Amino acid sequence: MNEIIIDAKDGVVGRIASFAAKQALFGNKIIVVNCNHALLSGRRNMILEQYSQMRRRGKGFQKGPIVPRNAEKLMKRTIRGMLEYTQKRGEDALDRVLCYNETPKEFESAKKISLAKEMRVKTVKLGEVAKII
Repeated sequence: MNEIIIDAKDGVVGRIASFAAKQALFGNKIIVVNCNHALLSGRRNMILEQYSQMRRRGKGFQKGPIVPRNAEKLMKRTIRGMLEYTQKRGEDALDRVLCYNETPKEFESAKKISLAKEMRVKTVKLGEVAKII
């Protein structure tokens, strides 16, 4: 089992999540660092409205969906959405994924994969979304 460390700084959340989910299904241990600096593409007010609407939907007697307020947990939830987490294979793959807001000391000197691309569209950082919702 290989250990893959992904630096999420300036990377698009969906691309990072799909890569991480695929590698986790292959049996690799995935560590995503700098989740605060991952980007969501689109208009700022639309993204914030979408996440806050999801958050409001979770209140009341139905008790769901539960949307986290941490960038690392939002990233893990996005990865979970790309896995069949109710099946044993998807559950095992999700257990192999770790997400961190910053780079932990044990991973500072390790080789990291960066999925950052130059963005020409408007973007919002995942950490900013997590603070606002």
